[in-house]
Amino acid sequence: MSQRDLCVAAVLLLLCIQCLHGSALPAVSSYEFTAYRMQQYDLAQQKHGCRGAIVVAEARSADEPVLTRRCVIMKVMDFTTEKFLEAQRQNAAAILVLLQKNISNIPHDTIQSFMMSESAVLLKETLMPVYVAPEDEQLLYMYEEVKQAAATRTSSVFIRVLRSMVTATAFQILVSNNVAIKAFNDNAIITLEGVLPGAGEDPPTIVITAHYDSFGLAPWLSYGADSNGSGVTILLELVRLFQKLYSSSSTRPPYHLMFSLTGGGKYNFLGTKRWIEENLDHAESSLLHDNVAFVLCLDTLANSDELYMHVSRPPKPDTPMHAFIQQLEEVVLSRFQWVKVGMVHKKINLIESTVAWEHERYSLRRIPSFTLSHLEDPKSELRGSVLDTTSQVDLRKLKRNGIIIAEALARYMYNLSDKGSPKDIQLFKGQMDFHDARMSHLMSVLTSVPRATQLLDREPAHMVLVNSLEHEFKQYLQQVHRHTFRQDKRDPDITFYDQMNQPIVMYRVKPAAFDLFLGGCIAAYLGIVYYAIQNFGFLYTKLKAAVKSKQQ
Repeated sequence: MSQRDLCVAAVLLLLCIQCLHGSALPAVSSYEFTAYRMQQYDLAQQKHGCRGAIVVAEARSADEPVLTRRCVIMKVMDFTTEKFLEAQRQNAAAILVLLQKNISNIPHDTIQSFMMSESAVLLKETLMPVYVAPEDEQLLYMYEEVKQAAATRTSSVFIRVLRSMVTATAFQILVSNNVAIKAFNDNAIITLEGVLPGAGEDPPTIVITAHYDSFGLAPWLSYGADSNGSGVTILLELVRLFQKLYSSSSTRPPYHLMFSLTGGGKYNFLGTKRWIEENLDHAESSLLHDNVAFVLCLDTLANSDELYMHVSRPPKPDTPMHAFIQQLEEVVLSRFQWVKVGMVHKKINLIESTVAWEHERYSLRRIPSFTLSHLEDPKSELRGSVLDTTSQVDLRKLKRNGIIIAEALARYMYNLSDKGSPKDIQLFKGQMDFHDARMSHLMSVLTSVPRATQLLDREPAHMVLVNSLEHEFKQYLQQVHRHTFRQDKRDPDITFYDQMNQPIVMYRVKPAAFDLFLGGCIAAYLGIVYYAIQNFGFLYTKLKAAVKSKQQ
C-alpha cells in the first residue's frame, strides 16, 4: 500500500469513527415508564387474564419471524388475536401494547378490530405477561427502531450483518419487581340506592338502575365512557328531573321511583345480586318485596341510532312493563322516527354460571325487568375495552336517549296516552330539559379515573368518585342507602390479583457485535497512526514536494 493510500485510509477511518460516535447512544441510556398489566381474575371458578408480571427480554416487532423469549412491541393497529396467539405459541417473554393518547384519531375500523381482539384475549388465560402503556416520544422511538430492524430481516445477508454490527440499536425491557403476584378477595362492592316516594297508599315501585364500573384489557386504563358511563349519566339526569316532579304534591305520580347504582356489573353483576338478596331475603321491609311494576336497567346508551329492549321473557299484555314499552315505542315513532327500536328475547340459561345483562338478576327472582341498550349482542366488544373513552360518546345521541326514556316514563306514570301524542305533549323541555353542560360534566367526572372494580375501594381518587355519586343521590333523593358488600373469603365469587401497574425500564444498547466492530476500527486507526509516526520524515518530504509542485 502506498503512503498516499494510507493517508486516505486514515482520513476515511476518522470520518467513520466520527459517524459512529455521533450515532452512538448516550452512556446512560435508559428510560423508565409505567405500564399497566392485563386483567387477572378468577370468576365462577374460571381463570382469566395473564398470570405473569416479570419481564427481562429484548424488544422485537410483531412482524419478526422469531419471537421466542422476546418482548413483542405492538401498537393498537398491530394488536390482533392472531398475533397474540402466535406470540403465545412461540413462548414470547411478554407483549407490550402502545396505546395512542388521542383515541379519536384512530380509524373506526382499527378501533373495532382492536376491541374484537381485546374481547377475545380477555376470555383466555396466559402465563405470558401482557402490558399496556400510553405512547410517548421514547416509546414511539423504540417502536420505529424495532420495526426498521424487522424490515431489514428481508434484506441481503451483507446488509443485515452490517446493520447489526454498526447501526442497530437493541432495546432491553425490564420489569424488576420480583415480588410474587398476590391474590385478594377482600374488596368491597358498593351499591347505592335512593327513592322518590310516590303519592297514595302503597303505590307500585318502578326501579331504574345502572352499573357504574368499567372493564377493559388493563384495569388502570378502563374508563368505560359508553359502557357504562352513559347509563349512569342518564340515570343521574333522570334523578334531577323527576325530583322536580315529585317535589310538588300536585305533580307527584302514584309510583315510588327507586334508583340504584350497582357495583360489580362487569363481573356477573355481583353488586346487583347481593343487593337483591339483601332486599328480598334479609330486609323486613323493602320496596322490592312486592308490587314492583318493572325494573329498567340502563346499559351502553351513548351512541348509535338503535335501541334494543332485552328481556328474559316477552312481557304479557296488560302488564306495566308491556305498557311502558309501548309508550317508549310511541315516543320514538312520534319524535325520533330515524331511531330503530327492537326487542331481543334471550332466555336465561341456568346451566351457565354468568348472566349476560343486569335485568337477568331480577328475572331470576321473578321480578319483571328489561335492559335498554343500543347494543344488540350482549357479548359486544364495546362492553369492555380500553378504547371506550369519551371519543366513543355522542352527547347528542346520549341526550336523545335520555329524553326518550324520560318521556316514556312520564307518559306511563301520568297515563298521558289519552291526553295527546308524544309530539304534542312534551314534558322535558325548557327548564325540564336535559342539560347539555351537566351531562358533559357528568361524563367527564365518570371518565376522570378508571372505574375497574378492583380499584374502586383501594385508590383514593376512585373512592372519591363513589362518594360523589352518593352525594348526587343525597342531593335529590330520599332514603339514600349505601350498601357495602364483602365476599366470603372461604368461598369468594371473584378473586383479583395485585401488581396491575408496574414501573418498566427500557435500556437502549448496542449489540455485542458493535463492540467488536468498534474495537477493530480503533485498532486499525491506531495502527495507521503508529505507521505514520514511524515514517513521518518520508511522509513530510512527500507532502512538501506535493505542495511545492502545486504552487508552481
